[in-house]
Amino acid sequence: MTIDYARAREVMVEQQIRPWDVLDQRVLDVLAELPREDFAPEPYRALAYSDIEIPLGHGERMLKPVVTGRILQSLAPAAGEDVLEIGTGSGYLSACLGRLARDVVSLERHADLAEAARARLGAHGIGNVAVETADAFAWDTERRFDAICVTAAVDRIPSRFLGWLRPGGRMFVVHGRAPAMEAVLIHMVGDDVNAARTESLFETDIGYLAGAAPAPEFQL
Repeated sequence: MTIDYARAREVMVEQQIRPWDVLDQRVLDVLAELPREDFAPEPYRALAYSDIEIPLGHGERMLKPVVTGRILQSLAPAAGEDVLEIGTGSGYLSACLGRLARDVVSLERHADLAEAARARLGAHGIGNVAVETADAFAWDTERRFDAICVTAAVDRIPSRFLGWLRPGGRMFVVHGRAPAMEAVLIHMVGDDVNAARTESLFETDIGYLAGAAPAPEFQL
């Protein structure tokens, strides 16, 4: 059976993403134009527009379309801004960020996923996204970003991530414990990490970032 991916993309936007209160036209336009199927692993290409997470290997998953839409709307990257993405995965969210922002640095700890994401981004001519093979808890930079997007959950919000934000910057992250995690937008007030303001966005349940899961609890 031949799939009409353009039609599937339209249905995804109108029946999944828009009803979940994603109304930012810049975000909707990117989601309506970028071929999500090209970023899904070949065995799951036909499911690219389904309301499910798609396995990528190494326990990582491609986020549901509705979550991707809410992330992009919440973070609202502007055309002149620099973004840090923690967790490249398939490269789809990276591509969306690249279409919205000036420059994106994306960290992926698995070399094969990073290589595949670079190839997909290159195939679509998205040249302002640099994928680095790195673990966010071992990586560091003197560069500061306007926005940070953490694509997997954390039990506790790492203060070192906030240290990569410019004064007035913001970070999207999901924190807490399954099955009721909270997506938040953290706003830097000046350059004081301790003065950051947290805005609650929505509840969700996604996999943990490597190194950020809760410590196992001892039970008798």
